[in-house]
Amino acid sequence: MSVGAGMSVESGKLAELVEPGSRVALADGIGAPRSVSGELAAAAAAAGGVRLLLGWLPVADRELDLAAFADVRAVMSGWGLRRPVDDGRVRALPVRLSAVPSLLHGPLRPDLLVATVVPAPGGGYAFGTEVAWMHAAIAAGARVAGVVAHATPHCDAGPPLPADRLVLVGETDTPPIALEFSPPGDEHRAIAERVAALVPAGARLQVGPGALGVAVLEALRTPVHMDSGLLPEGVVDLDRRGLLAGTPVTTYLAGGPGLLAWAAGRRLLHPIEHTHDLGRLSSGLPFVAVNTAIELDEQGQVNVEGFPGATVGGVGGHADYAAAGARSPGGLSIIAMPATHRGRPTLVERLSAPVSTPGHDVDVVVTEHGTADLRGLDRRERAAALHHLWDRPASS
Repeated sequence: MSVGAGMSVESGKLAELVEPGSRVALADGIGAPRSVSGELAAAAAAAGGVRLLLGWLPVADRELDLAAFADVRAVMSGWGLRRPVDDGRVRALPVRLSAVPSLLHGPLRPDLLVATVVPAPGGGYAFGTEVAWMHAAIAAGARVAGVVAHATPHCDAGPPLPADRLVLVGETDTPPIALEFSPPGDEHRAIAERVAALVPAGARLQVGPGALGVAVLEALRTPVHMDSGLLPEGVVDLDRRGLLAGTPVTTYLAGGPGLLAWAAGRRLLHPIEHTHDLGRLSSGLPFVAVNTAIELDEQGQVNVEGFPGATVGGVGGHADYAAAGARSPGGLSIIAMPATHRGRPTLVERLSAPVSTPGHDVDVVVTEHGTADLRGLDRRERAAALHHLWDRPASS
């Protein structure tokens, strides 16, 4: 069946591309190629010994039978992987996103990448709503099994995919998953006002998705450049208000139809070798990283991964962006979080999981009650500042 751009879909070809004992990487994000998940699992079960590599899956893929694979690993244990990580079906790797390309060229080198593709304006095909680590997989030698997505916008800033490495194995009219988050509460808005006051006009800004990220973008009153691994829906309103400077730099879209319509035709998406490059992020215009945490200890060490037996997320780009913000002249690494969660303080004596981001990459901590500036403080002073912010005495 012809789909334009000089290529045609080869029905049934995916099963031929999945070889016994091979490693298959499944592209991630809201545009992951879910229409062929069942076909991929069936091909893996028939071939035998196939290993699967996953990235950020924001929503569980019920058609992907993980039992069909000999081994399943994830470089970013996103929300959709919480249950299979907890029950042992998926091995969640403690790796920052900037290190993923190195792994793909080394012990996790994939033979095949199954990904969503869209026609590129000048001919050929490109990635759709995410680029992430996929170019690294191709550079490491993987062939691409492409699923043409007719309802997905083109916003890849790079060149088309190499035609000699691409085989079209399917097509779909289903749009990418729409991410919806709870609206900000009063505590989020109070935190966001304090965060916005710390962002200099014209700075480059990174925020995460979710209620707090929405609140931070709504609280801004001066123009910023968006330089963020996940680009949330709030960027559309930021642009409407005249507060978006330049073209955002991102590697994943993280929103719904409004964001997709706004993003169509814009050169937004770059590989993580660019988006998460600490040297680029920490040079030039001031870079402000705004991240949250599940827990924080009195040295500012951050847990974003979860609790014993209860996965929340992965290291992802948290450590990359925090380190870049702390290194950026005029920039900041900010951890913004409510002072309590379900009635329990989020400042703890000991983290419930290994450190996701070290305390020395945290400059400022913001809660709904105030701000603790940790820059230039020794360890005793850092502890005192954080305990004061949470309004309880520091341990002796």
